[in-house]
Amino acid sequence: MAFDMDDDFEFPTAGANEMEAADLPEVDPFLKVGEETEIGYNGLKKKLLKDGEGWENPKSGDEVQVHYVGTLLDGTKFDSSVDSGNPFIFKLGQGQVIKGWDEGIKTMKKGEKALFTVPPELAYGESGSPPTIPPNATLQFEVELLSWTSVKDICKDGGIFKKVLAEGEGWQNPKDLDEVYVKYEARLEDGTVVSKEDGVEFTVKDGYFCDALSKAVKTMKKGEKALLTVKPQYGFGEMGKTVSSGEGNVPPNVSLEINLELVSWITVSDIAKDQKIIKKILKEGEGYDCPNDGTTVHVKLIGKLPDGTAFLRKGYDDEPPFEFRVDEDQVIEGLDRAVKTMKKGEVSLVIILPEYAFGQSDSTQELAVVPGNSTVHYEVEMVSFVKEKESWDMNNEEKIAASGKKKEEGNTWFRAGKYARASQRYEKAVGFIVYDLSFSEEEKEQAKVLKVSCNLNNAACKLKLKNYKEAQNLCSEVLEVDANNVKALYRRAQAYTNLIEFELAKKDIKKALELDPNNRDVKLGYKTLMEKVKEYNRKEAQFYGSMIAKMSKMEQDTSSLHLQGAAAKQGLVPFTLDRLSEKVNQTVALVKKCDQRVMLLGLAILMILAAIVVPVLYTKM
Repeated sequence: MAFDMDDDFEFPTAGANEMEAADLPEVDPFLKVGEETEIGYNGLKKKLLKDGEGWENPKSGDEVQVHYVGTLLDGTKFDSSVDSGNPFIFKLGQGQVIKGWDEGIKTMKKGEKALFTVPPELAYGESGSPPTIPPNATLQFEVELLSWTSVKDICKDGGIFKKVLAEGEGWQNPKDLDEVYVKYEARLEDGTVVSKEDGVEFTVKDGYFCDALSKAVKTMKKGEKALLTVKPQYGFGEMGKTVSSGEGNVPPNVSLEINLELVSWITVSDIAKDQKIIKKILKEGEGYDCPNDGTTVHVKLIGKLPDGTAFLRKGYDDEPPFEFRVDEDQVIEGLDRAVKTMKKGEVSLVIILPEYAFGQSDSTQELAVVPGNSTVHYEVEMVSFVKEKESWDMNNEEKIAASGKKKEEGNTWFRAGKYARASQRYEKAVGFIVYDLSFSEEEKEQAKVLKVSCNLNNAACKLKLKNYKEAQNLCSEVLEVDANNVKALYRRAQAYTNLIEFELAKKDIKKALELDPNNRDVKLGYKTLMEKVKEYNRKEAQFYGSMIAKMSKMEQDTSSLHLQGAAAKQGLVPFTLDRLSEKVNQTVALVKKCDQRVMLLGLAILMILAAIVVPVLYTKM
């Protein structure tokens, strides 16, 4: 006699299934037809009868479709979907069937047929299912996995389930800044349509209609169609939604069903990571390669103000494409940075705020004046580009030549006051020759000289940019190969000074003076260091003096005379702040020759002790 598996099978909780599934050992993916293996630790066995297709298996939450024949060990058949001609459909791992099925079917491939031997613990247990299945019965199921539909718990809290109705193309998904174009129909559980759009565009992070749409599209591929089951927390919650602008009423605490199709989207990138250079891809480019610094690019471009006024037009009307070198200050920074993310053939709209465009001043361009503080829009087509040769494509001679060229470019930018660009050039110069194992002795010596020169110059850039720790590290690299390099000692002393490492700075500057007593810069550096030490000590003394004064005022506000009298009765000598100040001064005198950090630590400890000791003494009165 056939029976309805949904009605008769025991329903273990989904949580129990998931916990047990997490502990299951992997099933041999190379199981051959006729072979049997054990699944898990509870005696469930699987014998492969027919191979399936591909490598994928259904996952927990997926909606699977199977044919099955169920028998007792003596061969007695108790149910069969094959006999009825209707495949059985259920959600895997949700406790809708016996545990043996949940654990076994997730090991199958599409089209696979297998015989599962299910022990009582994973079937109907001690009770059985009268009258067809006796107590403690081991069952056998011949199961064919016809297909499955992926069902995903998008938020991992059961709030949005997505069932894929039609697979999309490619592998990419929309991101928060992307502009998606979708079709959807939203219904109540009784089928009442409450909202429908045959085509609407929105930014993912801004969402549309309800929270579920923006969360779901981020999991979809282009062209994908899906059915969403949406709980109230991702719909309209306790408040519901009243009728408005063609949309129906959604009662409070009601779930929704939404058919959603992701038609397409525009990829939007935040180039500078501060929302001030935004790139929207209007047409995808070819391949994966993009320009790098120093690349010569050929583009068509139109520059416009937000009101549509064109101020620049290049590469159109039989004019050759506009040519410039990336990161050479030949175009505004925002455009420079945007083209470095473009592929050949790509067309993009780049929106650039004033900080990366023409700044606060008016700028006269080819077709119009760009007023100060203007946001500008560029439509750019990357026609072609010629990248600089990468180091791995060079022989040793080419690497050394390229390093020397980048060093000279760095020097040019340094003289122009463009320290960040100069720093990049020095770093790239060192990058060409950092690995010198294949170099000859002569080439290694050339590379060493270049590395020392570039690191010293880069350290000077970092000092100008106030990146003192990086400057210190670059100088230390030089001193590892040339311990008596006066420039490295001097610049590291400058870095130490700004890092408040005065003793280390003094050590470096003194060594530099010993090596080159007449060096004017080093002498001036020593004078500057001493002045900074003096000023630092003055500010520290002022700071701690102010702290003691404040504590003294607090003492006066607590009726110190009464407290001192009470303390005298018990033979205690009040630990007043006058005495504390005296002790601090004595301590400062003792540690003045110590490292600055030691002195500060001593003072801090005294302050903490004062805050603890004074109240403790007075509580004894």
